[in-house]
Formats: sequence, C-alpha cells, structure tokens
Amino acid sequence: MTKTETTVWDPVNHLKNSQDMAAYLEAALEDGDPHLVAAALGDIARAKGMSQVARDAGLDRESLYKALSSSGNPELATVLKVISALGLQLHASPAVGAETAA
Repeated sequence: MTKTETTVWDPVNHLKNSQDMAAYLEAALEDGDPHLVAAALGDIARAKGMSQVARDAGLDRESLYKALSSSGNPELATVLKVISALGLQLHASPAVGAETAA
C-alpha cells in the first residue's frame, strides 16, 4: 500500500493581494459566524504580517493574535482598526429579499 503524503492547507498561502483578502473576508461575513470572521481577519493579518498590522492598528501583537483566533471575540473597535490597518473597507448592503424603506 502506498502512503499518501498530505500537508495542512493554510489560507494565508492563497491571500496574495488585496482582492483575494477582500473576497476571503466577504465570504466569512456572508457566513455570519463571528468566530469565522475573527479567524478570517487573523488569516489576512498573518498574510500581511501580524506585527505590522498590530503596529498599524495601534494594538499589541499578542492581544491581536488572541482576538483574531477562531475562539477570539474582538470588540467592534478592534475589528474596525484591524480592517483599516489591512487596507480594507467594510460596507453594508441590503440583504437579499430585505424590504427597502421608501
């Protein structure tokens, strides 16, 4: 029997530019799981360099790692600082089938 060698898939290896990063975050936001969003932000921050992102966001690197882990629960202020430090923007749009105000 032949052994199959596998490697751990890391999304960081596929986040090469800001379009990739924005699409990855968008997918996490569409899922609606706050822990997934935090983890996606953590992946993007690792792809850009966690130390630099922490400096740009005015946050401590260790605290940022913890907040952006899959078990983290960052405050909205932290999320907004990180998104800005990553060079991304957060937008809102009506949900599919949502009633629009007149």
